[in-house]
Amino acid sequence: MAENKVEVFVGALVVACAAAFLVYLLQSTGLSANSKSYPLYASFRSAEGVSVGTDVRLAGVKIGTVTELHLDHESYKAVSTLSIHDNVEIPDDSALTIASEGLLGGTFVEVVPGASFDFFQSGDEVVDTQGSVSLIQLMMRFVSGGEE
Repeated sequence: MAENKVEVFVGALVVACAAAFLVYLLQSTGLSANSKSYPLYASFRSAEGVSVGTDVRLAGVKIGTVTELHLDHESYKAVSTLSIHDNVEIPDDSALTIASEGLLGGTFVEVVPGASFDFFQSGDEVVDTQGSVSLIQLMMRFVSGGEE
């Protein structure tokens, strides 16, 4: 009978740990039901390294994620949909760049804030964007000693 109580206790502990991990996972990825956000749209010449789920950061702090990425067949640009937390207001003259965390790190979308007193609204498009810089292209320019 004592073994049965121990087994029930260990089983309950495992279920509690699994539930805690699930809550942590939902909160850290921004998928929890109570996370309010608004969409912004942006087109990049090159979105190399960016995919759905990539962080959007402002001053190094995660303020949203990339929720959609597709090719515009007319302009041949990568069109992205960014989901920004509701409590973050971004000036409407801000720029978006695709930045790298380092040589071996991943990429993220960085918000470079502007100085405007007006802010982006839900569904607005950010026009000032800078695509990713290919490390291979930079190395080739360095090795060849000039411009290509």
